[in-house]
Parts: sequence; C-alpha cells; structure tokens
Amino acid sequence: MGEHIFKRHNKTLLMYDLVFPLKYRKSVVDEEIGEGLKQICIEISERYEVHFIEIGYESNHIHFLVQSVPSYSVSKMMTMLKSITAKQLFMRYPEIKAKLWGGKFWTSGFYANTVGHYSNEEVIKAYVR
Repeated sequence: MGEHIFKRHNKTLLMYDLVFPLKYRKSVVDEEIGEGLKQICIEISERYEVHFIEIGYESNHIHFLVQSVPSYSVSKMMTMLKSITAKQLFMRYPEIKAKLWGGKFWTSGFYANTVGHYSNEEVIKAYVR
C-alpha cells in the first residue's frame, strides 16, 4: 500500500483505482507496449506527484493503482496521464496509429474509484453516525 505524503500543511494518503479503455476498445496492448507504458509511467512519476503503485493491462484497457496529492483532482490527473501516455506511446510505437484511426489512443471516458487504506464504507458510516 501507499505511504503518507507529507507536505508543509497537510499529510495525505490519496489512492485511486483508474481504468482507461482504448479508443474503439481495440486490442492494441501487447506485452511490449504494456511494458513500454510502465516505463512511461515511471517517467511521469519522476516529473509529477503521481505515484504508480500497480499497473495492469489487457489488450483493450489499462488499470492503474495510483497515489497522488490533493492538488490533482481525479479528472486533472486522468487528463494528464492520458495525454502524456498517448503521446509517448505513439512516438515509441508508431505502428499503433495504423490500428487506431483518428489519432486518439484513449476513449474520452474512464473509471475511477477511491481506495481505502484504513477502513471501508461501513466503518466510515459507523464513525460518522
């Protein structure tokens, strides 16, 4: 699991389960592209405050377990990740463009879920009551 991130005025542990489907749900991601995507994510982690705890891929969608800071909303983080990864994947693997017409790698949609570290929904409900 992720560790707390300490900043000057806050301490956070914000983790998200994100799923990004490929455009047209095309089966494009193989082992080579999946491993290339993981390398791109390492580079993103070095530049931005987004830490990839786990990355999983299937041929037509990608799963990310990420930890971030409060200054990145889920939609901002999603936009940034999709933009950087798509651009880098197209540069590194130009053959992808032949399978995905229109110049888009990702669909416009995504799935996001928060990940609890210390508790679940029932524990929080009981605490809030």
